[in-house]
Amino acid sequence: MAMRPVSVATATAPPAGARCRVPAGIARRRLGAAVLAGLFAVGVPATPAGAALPPVAEPGPLVGDSVREEQWHLRTLDVAGAWAYANGAGVTVAVIDSGVDAAHPDLQGQVQPGLDLVDPLGDGDTDLVGHGTTVSAIIAGRGDDNAGVIGIAPKAKILPVRVLDQENRYHDAIIVAKGVRWAVDHGARVINLSLGGNGTSAALAAALDYAFAKDVVVVACTGNLSASSDTEVWYPAREPGVLAVAGMERDGDVLWSGSISGNETVVTAPATQLVGARPGGYWKVQGTSFAAPMVSGTAALIRSRWPTMPAGEVINRIIETAQDRGPAGRDPTYGFGLVNPYGALTAEVSGVAGNPLDTSPSPGVAGFGSAPVPGQAQSAPEAAGTRLVPQAMGPEAGRGAAPPGSVEPVAHRSRWLALTLLAVSAFAALLTVHRIAAPT
Repeated sequence: MAMRPVSVATATAPPAGARCRVPAGIARRRLGAAVLAGLFAVGVPATPAGAALPPVAEPGPLVGDSVREEQWHLRTLDVAGAWAYANGAGVTVAVIDSGVDAAHPDLQGQVQPGLDLVDPLGDGDTDLVGHGTTVSAIIAGRGDDNAGVIGIAPKAKILPVRVLDQENRYHDAIIVAKGVRWAVDHGARVINLSLGGNGTSAALAAALDYAFAKDVVVVACTGNLSASSDTEVWYPAREPGVLAVAGMERDGDVLWSGSISGNETVVTAPATQLVGARPGGYWKVQGTSFAAPMVSGTAALIRSRWPTMPAGEVINRIIETAQDRGPAGRDPTYGFGLVNPYGALTAEVSGVAGNPLDTSPSPGVAGFGSAPVPGQAQSAPEAAGTRLVPQAMGPEAGRGAAPPGSVEPVAHRSRWLALTLLAVSAFAALLTVHRIAAPT
């Protein structure tokens, strides 16, 4: 199979509405910088980056093209060892997100017909943002070749539920609540929520309680500091019963500086210098959005190996086998520690009567609330200058931090993009020089 290299394209933007006069010399220097930036984007590639039972699955490939080689988290988490026991077969994971590009080479045949709560004509199999596609491939990227992204559970199936619009936002948590209920009713055994907000939602709490009652494992990210107005763990990760996942640096030993963490944190997973699938190619990403699906993938492996294991025991197995970080035992920074797929499939873990995280009574809300609860996807491309500035929102508001265009696409697409950006930048700079020269 042909190699699928990754190339880098970065862009920065001035504050919205900013107006100023720029001296002619500075304008000319900016024009030159724009030309150099365009040439750099065209020509410079990215640096690669229960009791133990007998094995039941063949290990998947860890070597291949430059994309596969950059999946360092597979080695850090010893995913190859886990694949000797399970590969996710028979498990459906709902990705409630921005949709999923079902035609991506790494996801062909992996995506089931889903639901689009943004576009009534869609079924969740398109992704205008790229966020949901990245999350889905981390969970279940196919592993039958040696190219592209391979998931933690490469034989699992993705059930896409689109709740995020073209700006990577939802404006009322009721849409997420509807997505959760629909996913539960359509066979999801694990639900991934790489999104959230600062507020809470009775409607979403009720939907999560419905998922717990139906024996579904729910995983959510704790949030990113760059996209939050405070440092509190985001909702729905704060909801008791949810596996709240914070993000770790590449070495897997310290918390990523951009990760929100707190008392609700349950486990951590890698969150930086990750290569992800996106519509049309690949990009480099960082964020708790991409740590959460590693835990969802681990839950899929467990449910694949033990199909009748209750959700509470799946969660307990993830907790009990996590590799401790920081102070001994659970702490507000790392929770119980780094997720451990191999240990979760091989360790002897005592059974539990229910979900050990579900420590609060049911909210008792049967219907949906009407209070607006916006939210956002928690993600951020690694390239400098692409982070969004937090904006004023309602008490349950949020937004996506991976806007379209802030990507590192495949090489041939990046060349066309870079040439287009070069032309636009040059034209804008010429207009600036013209305005400076014009009499006022």
